[in-house]
Amino acid sequence: MATAFSSDGEAALRRELRAAVEAAPREDLDGFYEMGRAAAFVRDGGFRKVALQFPDELLADAVEVAAQMEAATGAEMYVLGDTTYGSCCVDEVAAEHVGAEAVLHYGPACLSPCRKLPVLHIFGQQPLDVGRCTEAFRELYPEPQSHVVVLSDVVYAHAMGELEQQLCPEYPNIIFSRLVCGDPPGPTAPGEERKFGRQFLVEAAGGLQDYAMFYVGAEGLALTSFMLTWNRCPFSSFNPVTGCGRRETLNVNQALMRRLYLVERARDAGVVGILVGTLGVAGYLTVLQHLRELLCWAGKRSYTLAVGKPNPTKLANFLEVDIFVLVACAQNSLLDSSDFYRPVVTPYELELACNPAREWTGNYLTDFRDLLPGACAHVELPLAVPAAEAVPDVSLITGKMRAIHLCDPPTSQLPPSTALACTDQTRALAEISPAASFLESRSWRGLEQQLGQTPVSKAVQGRRGIAIAYEDEGCEQP
Repeated sequence: MATAFSSDGEAALRRELRAAVEAAPREDLDGFYEMGRAAAFVRDGGFRKVALQFPDELLADAVEVAAQMEAATGAEMYVLGDTTYGSCCVDEVAAEHVGAEAVLHYGPACLSPCRKLPVLHIFGQQPLDVGRCTEAFRELYPEPQSHVVVLSDVVYAHAMGELEQQLCPEYPNIIFSRLVCGDPPGPTAPGEERKFGRQFLVEAAGGLQDYAMFYVGAEGLALTSFMLTWNRCPFSSFNPVTGCGRRETLNVNQALMRRLYLVERARDAGVVGILVGTLGVAGYLTVLQHLRELLCWAGKRSYTLAVGKPNPTKLANFLEVDIFVLVACAQNSLLDSSDFYRPVVTPYELELACNPAREWTGNYLTDFRDLLPGACAHVELPLAVPAAEAVPDVSLITGKMRAIHLCDPPTSQLPPSTALACTDQTRALAEISPAASFLESRSWRGLEQQLGQTPVSKAVQGRRGIAIAYEDEGCEQP
């Protein structure tokens, strides 16, 4: 934990910076970045200003790609230097700063639908040894009648057609998922699954739980999200970098137990911080309002915080908050908060904690859009009940009785960030908040002017250097 809040400043000043990656060879740019398809997208749309969004590992190619795109299309290309949140999401906010009319998103993507700008995803065609992948599949599934759904990281999607040709004649019950950018029109067909930008049709009578999952890609957030969402399906994977296939040993039940423990922490919380983790995924404003109403109904105070990419240092500034809920894309929602002072939960976990009508069914949801009214997994809040009929609630963590806040209708609740209190015998009312009350209890509240109370003194020269090695302290050699 200490390393998250402090570091050796002198070492940082003397550190040598080297490029994390080397630029791809010149002849590989056209194929890797699909320059022809990208140029056709810009020309057909008539776009004059286009934003190019690269992840950190591909920024070395950004200048060359932008120059070639300008030469091929005549449009102005702007490279986005840093993403507001995760690089897998389209950064519409940064694109709008330059008045971009469209976005070319390069590299891995969560495929979350965007709100405003047209987007073309260029995943980058990473190499895949289809022959070795086929051999690994046969070793993991020796029975030809096995029911298997094949998923892949987006950077290997270009090779799935060839893999399908190798496996389908031998495995008649294999299903290959298809990438879907944005929301496909029309309702889902019976047996059809649409999640994480993937679409596939399950034909077995028992549904998806009768299938195993085979993932082509390296271990990461995408695989973790798949395993938690389809936690009743056994998973195996093939890592194209190492060329090895394996049965996934991640204990999903243990991971779920950790998430359900966080649900209990959310039930105990009195003040909840709503972290805005995206400004581009469609529906994020709706889910923010939905969470505020849910917390207000449950009698919990809420604050909406926009801090960019969350880290322990940023969130440690809000010690009055008991727990945070992160509104982000499905791939970035499962934030490991073990190094944070306060836990960070997903909108679905907060709903499990605050909405008694929602029951745990074994299906885990990471896409917040599934919780909104009209979505497949939306659950209405129950009607208010009299206080005499309220069921006592005991915390499974502290063993204490929890306050019952669910007896009053939502319309009687105060706004989530304010409250009223009597200040004197005349019954004068003053507006307070949990954050203000917490600040009053602190011994140090920040810099104060204290006009007229501080004696005037002559300015003197202060120390020079960095905090761990001021010039007047000297250096002790070990």
